[in-house]
Amino acid sequence: MIDDVRAIEWQGDVLLLLDQRQLPKKTIYLEIDSVDAAIASIKALVVRGAPAIGITAAYAVVLAARSRYRESAERWRELIREDLIKLAAARPTAVNLSWALQRMQGIIDAVDGDPVPPLFGEARQIHENDIKANQTMGDYGADLIKNPGPVLTHCNTGSLATGGYGTALGVIRSAYVQRRVTAVFATETRPWLQGSRLTAWELQRDGIPVSLITDSAAAWLMQQKPIEWVIVGADRIAANGDVANKIGTYNLAVAARRHGVNFMVVAPTSTIDRDISSGEQIPVEERAETEILGTAGYAEGVVDIGAWNPVFDVTPASLIDAIVTENGVVLEPTRDRIERLFTK
Repeated sequence: MIDDVRAIEWQGDVLLLLDQRQLPKKTIYLEIDSVDAAIASIKALVVRGAPAIGITAAYAVVLAARSRYRESAERWRELIREDLIKLAAARPTAVNLSWALQRMQGIIDAVDGDPVPPLFGEARQIHENDIKANQTMGDYGADLIKNPGPVLTHCNTGSLATGGYGTALGVIRSAYVQRRVTAVFATETRPWLQGSRLTAWELQRDGIPVSLITDSAAAWLMQQKPIEWVIVGADRIAANGDVANKIGTYNLAVAARRHGVNFMVVAPTSTIDRDISSGEQIPVEERAETEILGTAGYAEGVVDIGAWNPVFDVTPASLIDAIVTENGVVLEPTRDRIERLFTK
């Protein structure tokens, strides 16, 4: 097991982000030395995945505080508010972003003197805790897999999408070591191809057998192959267990229920938005039409037409067999069962 990929690193006095748009052809780290550069990187999908976005936002607050404190040691709290507002708006669906900003706001409110050291300490703690949580979720999720065999996953939920190890991919990593997962089928995940470019790359590096399928082949795969589990991540989970995740997740859940395949969502408790009662309240981000009117920047097919490009969809809790968090597993999620995760 390798798991040596880290998409987010702090080196010296700058944030390093692995440019995931370049993978797998090139491994390039961008030096991020300002909050505006961090916001641009989040928006442009240099970094993606809800936990990774939250961690990046935490480090971005450090960059913002450093700049604002130099600008005015007396007014830096006032000046940084604009930076926090812009950070919060960078990706509206992934709740880990706002969760991380709330954590950092607590330090901002309490700090006396130079805010950079305590803010950096909090960002580092968020980063390290994410890795530990992922490893814990890996073991919890693996325990649910009773019959060794292949699994299906969607988008990228590994080290690239988190602080390290991964959520859904973390479960797959742990289950493979325990010989509960024998192989992985990964959807290509249009339009940014996170499955074919990122998930397949991570699994290949770790020596885990992986086969790529088109997004539209998933239901037929479940009909033809002995798939016991679909394992996915989440960008936001409502209080009742409804899950927002990469577009196509809802399709997989419907197909899984039809074919008797179990459906597992893996995410830290920071992804659970207890202020949102159901998935109907989750804001679903839509991106540029051009992203689906071509592939990898090249136009294809009919020109001068419109397109609809939602980035996420919402899967009802009724289609989910298990939500795996670092605080435990919720089977057949309901509002009460989700809430118990926070009372242990």
